[in-house]
Amino acid sequence: MSGKEQALRPPLTGAEKLEAFKRATSALPKWYADELSAPVTDDRLRAMLEAVLGIFGGSGGAGSLSICYQASGLKIWASQNAINWRSEKPIFAGKATISAARLVYKIAEPGDYQIDLFE
Repeated sequence: MSGKEQALRPPLTGAEKLEAFKRATSALPKWYADELSAPVTDDRLRAMLEAVLGIFGGSGGAGSLSICYQASGLKIWASQNAINWRSEKPIFAGKATISAARLVYKIAEPGDYQIDLFE
């Protein structure tokens, strides 16, 4: 896809980015449910995400977001159209992927003793 075609592509909404993240990392709470119930260090969470994302993968289809992901760099790409992962910037990468995992899956960090006021 040329730079001009990419510029014409509408930006992803927050909901679309969240959907792409959840699809790319959907195995995380399944594979690591026991570990994620306790606080997890960034290094351990990175290792878990690398295992879930794998060497390289993706999905897409008619009426669905196209997503690509890879463990190296914890990168996740998404688009309403086909993705050129070599030239397009990922929507999540590195520390942003770790932060998104903590937010989406409610993963605590060691030393985070905030009390849940709604329990």
